[in-house]
Order: sequence, then structure tokens, then C-alpha cells
Amino acid sequence: MSEVVDVDGSTGVLAAYCFMTGFVDAVSFTACFIWCAFQTGNTIQLSLALARLFSGEGQTSTFLMPDRQALASLSSFLGGSFFGRLGDRYNPKTRGWLSFATLMQAGLTMAAALCAWKAHQSGFTSSRADPSWTDAYGFLALAFASASMGLQAQVGTRMGSQFATTVVLTSVWVALVSDPVLFRAPTKIYPQRDYRMLAIASVFLGGFVGRALTGSIGPAATLGIGAGIRLFIAPAWFLVQKAKKKV
Repeated sequence: MSEVVDVDGSTGVLAAYCFMTGFVDAVSFTACFIWCAFQTGNTIQLSLALARLFSGEGQTSTFLMPDRQALASLSSFLGGSFFGRLGDRYNPKTRGWLSFATLMQAGLTMAAALCAWKAHQSGFTSSRADPSWTDAYGFLALAFASASMGLQAQVGTRMGSQFATTVVLTSVWVALVSDPVLFRAPTKIYPQRDYRMLAIASVFLGGFVGRALTGSIGPAATLGIGAGIRLFIAPAWFLVQKAKKKV
């Protein structure tokens, strides 16, 4: 439980984290055009909502539903990330903490699934002006999903790997295209380049699978499957090799 895992040996688990980023984001974006893991857009959206207060006559100055959802997502994400700081009390790279944090992510995802089911809303929207998840249960579904991603981001950040936070790809994309070995032989292994490509591919695959499932079985069941995936990820930390002692 107290063993420190090897960061380079955590590739598979961190790739699964990236997969879950795309998976959960696909559900929230389909419901209300909110990325529950990517908070840059939500931050800008809130700044625009504030700027509207100083708009001239004839322009809306109200706090619109998408603005409320962006605020709920951002605040919940930060709450989940803040909870992740508990790992610093021990060691954020120990098997025990990593497994516990992943189980917490699973619990939050299941809570989001139950709230999405209880909301009795379609979970689909085709217009930003008319989002789904607008009642109390819908907001809770978005909040729990965002909190799970905030906790995941904190765990990913503390790992300090090429996967970065496992939830934000902007820095990974930049690092990839600026990598001096980007166009070298694809059959040859270059860990930094290959890990970044794996992170991007995992998020893409997660988004594809998440949206496909949402379209066929609905957002609640899809989030329930996501919780199950995270339950499988949690014990995987015990399969990661132990970190080598520095000489």
C-alpha cells in the first residue's frame, strides 16, 4: 500500500485515465455543451457572462443557463482537485493513495450516473440556447462528473509523467509537435513522443466510445459504465512495478 509506483511503468493506467477524460466529457458535452474536464472554456464563458453586465441596452445581462452550468462545472472541478491534495499528506505516488483516489473517481462517476437517471431529461441537446441537465439533478450530475475529473487531474499532475494532467491536451499537443523526434522512424520507440501520442489517442477513443454509448443507451447508463471502468482501473495500480531506488 505504501510502495511508490514507477512513473514510467504507469503508462497503461495513465492511458486509461486519458480514455476516461474523453469518455466523461462526451457525456457532459452531449447534454449541455460543457466540457467537465476542460475548464479553460468554462472560465472564458464566465468572463463573458460578467462582461455582459456592462453591455448596452437591448443586450441581455442575465446569468444564462449555460453560464450557470459552466460555473457549476468549474467550481466542482476545483473541489475535486482540492480533495486530491490529500495525497500530499502521504505520498501522491503510493499504490494505496492512487487506488483510493481512483475508487473515489468511480464513486463520483456513479453519483453522476444516478443523478442523470433521476433527472428524467434526455441528456441530449442540439442548441446551446436550450441545454439539457437544467434541473437540480442535472446540475448534480454535471457537478459530480466534473469533480471526478478534477480529482483525476490532481492525481495525474502529481505523477509528473508525459501524460501531464491526463485531462488537458493543449500542452501535450504543443509538446508533441515541438518534439525533435516527431518525424523519426515510427517503428522505433521514443518514449516521450510515443506517450504523448498515446495520451491524445486515448482521449480521442474515449470521446468516441462515450458518445457512441450515450447515443445508444443514454447518459445515465454510459456514466454507470464509466464508473465500472474506473473500478477496474483502481486495482491496476497494484500491478505497476515499484519505483527503483535512486543510487
